[in-house]
Order: sequence, then structure tokens, then C-alpha cells
Amino acid sequence: MLNEPNTSIQVQSVYIESQSQPEIGRYVFAYTISIRNVGRTPIQLISRYWLITNSDGHKTEVQGEGVVGEQPVILPGKTYRYTSGAILETPMGTMEGYYVMLSDLGDSFHVDIPAFRLAIPTLIN
Repeated sequence: MLNEPNTSIQVQSVYIESQSQPEIGRYVFAYTISIRNVGRTPIQLISRYWLITNSDGHKTEVQGEGVVGEQPVILPGKTYRYTSGAILETPMGTMEGYYVMLSDLGDSFHVDIPAFRLAIPTLIN
């Protein structure tokens, strides 16, 4: 499986205070990911892999088909954006992973998702 340089990933995360319960170790975060196809041919997102690490070092792996119930086809020059969430037992952590994509020729390849931070705003300087 190849890494694909023709895809750009951008991530924004936010703490959802209204759904969190710090007193019982429940910290809810939402993240929005933008996947831009900067190549010349359509690509399809087939599956995802996440490694979620909280600030205690506890790691959770998540794998599955598509994202938010979809396996979108992203046309050249277009961006697919979705929002999802994660729940941590600590007020800070990280997420990283990759997407498995399919080219229009039927070749699968990985698109790396760089590590990004999940943290309540009071912890970020």
C-alpha cells in the first residue's frame, strides 16, 4: 500500500464543555477534518484507523469503514469535510492515524492523519 502525496489533511478540534463531566473523568471533544484531493483523479475514502492517546498514556485504537457512515468520493480539487468526536478520561490527549483510500484505478493507498491535540482550553498556553 502506498502513501499518497496528492491529499491534504487539515484538522480543527474543540472541547465540548456542555457534554463533559470532569468529575467522573469524561472529557468530550469534537474534531473537524478537511480532506482535499490535490491530485488529478478522483479518490474514495474506504476506511479509517485512529490511535487515541490520553495524557495518562492510555491508548485506544479505532478502526472502521468510511467516516461518519460515508465512504465519500472526492473529486480532483475538491474538499470533503466532516465532524466527529472522541471522549477521553483525561483533559488532554492526542489523535493520529490514517485513511485507506482507493484510486480511480482501484489501487489502495494510505493518507496519514498527523497527530493533533485534544485539550480543554485552560490547558493550552
